[in-house]
Amino acid sequence: MPDKAGDELSPKLLHSLRPLGGERNVRTVADSWSTALESLAPMVGEGHRATFVVLLWAFRTGRQLEALLSDILLDEGLDTSEFTLLSALRIEGPPHRLAAGELADRLVQTTGGTTKTIRRLEDRGSIRRVADPDDKRRVLIELTSAGAELARSSLELVLDAFDLDIGELDVAERAELGVRIARLSEELNERVRRR
Repeated sequence: MPDKAGDELSPKLLHSLRPLGGERNVRTVADSWSTALESLAPMVGEGHRATFVVLLWAFRTGRQLEALLSDILLDEGLDTSEFTLLSALRIEGPPHRLAAGELADRLVQTTGGTTKTIRRLEDRGSIRRVADPDDKRRVLIELTSAGAELARSSLELVLDAFDLDIGELDVAERAELGVRIARLSEELNERVRRR
């Protein structure tokens, strides 16, 4: 990506993009970045151009991940919301339970949408509602043993497929990318929570 709006890509940056798919794909990414910045010049102030390109690529990547996950999860009979809910409970650790509001936050979904996801997984026998041992008025969502197995197998399926899709990124690049995406997610999460 250009060091400043409109600049050519530096040799260092070109080298760092190479693992994304060879010289042809590096040039494609570089050309896309330059084209996006050039087309924005009359519409967006210079201070917002790089921000817009980050928004554009993050949004596109999110849509690509949603499509990829949807295809992968078809074999498990899950949609992406169901997969995310099961994964959130599994990651939570024993006894694998969270409140519906906490799940809505993890799914980045409305409470109404989360309720529908919970019902579908309840009907499937993957989760159950249990009383919060610390506050009997509160209900928690808990993985069943079948749900824990489904969470494990679907996560393994997703990781195997996604590992192939990002196969040219080495471990260090994956770790760096993960940290940067997590940072962006945390910044956005604060704004989403305030709404």
